[in-house]
Amino acid sequence: MTETTAPTWLPRQDRLASPDADVHEWLTGWRRRVPMRVDVVPLTGLSGWHQDADTGVLAHGSGRFFRVEGLSVDMPGAAVPRWDQPVLHQPEVGILGLLARRDGDTLRVLVQAKAEPGNQDGHQLAPTVQATRSNWTGVHGGRPVPFLHHFRDPDPRRVLVDVRQSEHGSWFLRKRNRNMVVLTDEDIAPPPGFRWLSLAQLHRLLRHDDLVNMDVRTVLSCLPAELTARAVDPARDAFTAALHCSCRPEVGSRHRTGELLSWITGVRSRTEVRTDRTALRGQAAWHLGEVSLRHDSGLFFEVIGVDVEAEGREVTSWSQPMLRPCGQGVVAFLATRIDGVLHVLAHARVEAGFVDVVELAPTVQCTPATLDYLPAAARPPFLDQVLGAPPERIRFSAVLSEEGGRLYRARSNYLVVETDDVDVETDQYRWVTLHQLSELLRHSNYVNVSARSLIACLRGLLDAG
Repeated sequence: MTETTAPTWLPRQDRLASPDADVHEWLTGWRRRVPMRVDVVPLTGLSGWHQDADTGVLAHGSGRFFRVEGLSVDMPGAAVPRWDQPVLHQPEVGILGLLARRDGDTLRVLVQAKAEPGNQDGHQLAPTVQATRSNWTGVHGGRPVPFLHHFRDPDPRRVLVDVRQSEHGSWFLRKRNRNMVVLTDEDIAPPPGFRWLSLAQLHRLLRHDDLVNMDVRTVLSCLPAELTARAVDPARDAFTAALHCSCRPEVGSRHRTGELLSWITGVRSRTEVRTDRTALRGQAAWHLGEVSLRHDSGLFFEVIGVDVEAEGREVTSWSQPMLRPCGQGVVAFLATRIDGVLHVLAHARVEAGFVDVVELAPTVQCTPATLDYLPAAARPPFLDQVLGAPPERIRFSAVLSEEGGRLYRARSNYLVVETDDVDVETDQYRWVTLHQLSELLRHSNYVNVSARSLIACLRGLLDAG
């Protein structure tokens, strides 16, 4: 199967904000001029990759990039206490970096139009630098990564953000990236495929489906709260005013941050998770064939192979395995106003691939298509409330792509749903403000990648005018 991802995307006119129309036109132009061709091919035919005859483990001939391995998980007391699954294992830490400059009171960041084989529409807005260690050390034999020197050894006085954060713990084993925002005083004329955008522009563009990639979203979420707590017109609605207050460190919150830290530590201490890296062959309920690796139910995800041809990349053609989810995800925060301050309901979520057992996640994070296969206890507690929310309660909604370098057509409907029901906390859920989440994001392994995307989207509502 061949997919050419260039000319298929057209913005919905009812959502096209006129101040940003030229950004849409610029990105659409890149999609047409620099197409990416993706052929889905059998796993056994991947050039440069080796499948171990005994274990079935897939690895690159260089020994770098990543491996597809088996993972055995034991989680006593969970709705599903034990399972096997394939997992993407990439122990090296990549760099996700935004180069920034100040124009008076405006913060601008340098983004690129980057095509990834797993993206829904080919090119999406990506960070200035989005590279694994294997990329920037030239394992692939391709061109150097532009602007990398700004992030390899930055002047500490120029660093706005520098923190390692996780990726999807259900699909990656302890995968982390260095999220960075670095200021420059250089007058940099962007080369082809790069563009300076104001922070407000980038926030507004988050409302459009499949436009701003996951790596930009996670870096944006790590920005200090004071850079995103923009002044709000008093004439705007009470929700937006409460959201503005939520970004300000000096306002109140239902729980003190120290209480939240103790809660997270308690959940981590009580939760037992055992994981073992295993062979792919012989995993219960998984079938490894010549074409793909898939679950016997046809649900969850499958591992496929792709051949890629793409202009404008460090390497113009390559092969690789990819993980393809079976169904679109739902990622949602329930939000409420407590004493005039917006709080979101965070879930202390366990994922097998996390470094430290638990990270704060959205209220709901699941793939509904898989739930009928699982025990009833595995159904997220607030899913029906999210899926049945009336339109006037939905404060944000967009279908956004997940990481496109390893995940094939992985997309989730990101939602913020307002509720008046405050008394819903349990041992696994707490109301938190955005400034508390920002404080936690100064450190690694506290807020998961799905929650980080929603934090960026919520901040973007302050720039929605």
